[in-house]
Amino acid sequence: MYFPLFIVLTSLSTYLCFVKEDDVQDHCDLLKQWLESSTVSVELNKLGFHREVTATVELRPDVLSGVSVLLVSRWPSGVYVDPYQLASLRDQSDWQILLDSAIDLEAPAHKASGFLTYVYTTNIAPTSTLQKVTIPVHGRYHEPSFAGETFTSVYVEPPELLLRSEKCTHLNRLEPHAVVDAPCTASNSSMCSWVKTHHPQEPSAVSFQLPVGDGSAVALVCGGTLLVTVICCVALSKSTLKHRIR
Repeated sequence: MYFPLFIVLTSLSTYLCFVKEDDVQDHCDLLKQWLESSTVSVELNKLGFHREVTATVELRPDVLSGVSVLLVSRWPSGVYVDPYQLASLRDQSDWQILLDSAIDLEAPAHKASGFLTYVYTTNIAPTSTLQKVTIPVHGRYHEPSFAGETFTSVYVEPPELLLRSEKCTHLNRLEPHAVVDAPCTASNSSMCSWVKTHHPQEPSAVSFQLPVGDGSAVALVCGGTLLVTVICCVALSKSTLKHRIR
């Protein structure tokens, strides 16, 4: 009586395992297709110290809502983003951003460090093929140049495009695409495994120039500043003694 029931349950369990395995394989195959067909490009807008970096992600039109999209940008020490400005833009944007470290808004470039931003796109429609993310960035002040240069170049690398599907658990099947760890969401509460797109020809970096001071004039400027300070102090002292201001 129990033996036939055991056979039926065993067969059903084996069938469900095969069905589940086939379903996982199908989702992994789809994810690999999306990785190979998705691209990201970057462009720079505005002038001066205050710029906008716009990243455009091109997805396949059949990318499902269950796929999460993450852009990881590595920023040089020559620029910074303002967390307060990003917070004010969060409610009117289709993305959320996470910083990997605190940002010192006042530090010059030679005393600052590079940082990472994790940008999570939201509200991806099944028919949407282009997603644009615009991040305002600001140039830092650089050390004066002693070589007579009046400008210095800041290079901004294109972001890395990462995808994740909860239904694809066998990420080792997605070679040559690398698997990396990154925060699951903008709340930074846990880490997840993401798959990074790999293309033979990666997009090139964009650059812009920032003005720098003339290092050869440092001694002249410091000496002139000290001289003006001494003259002003002497003049104020004479005026105080003359009018007997206490």
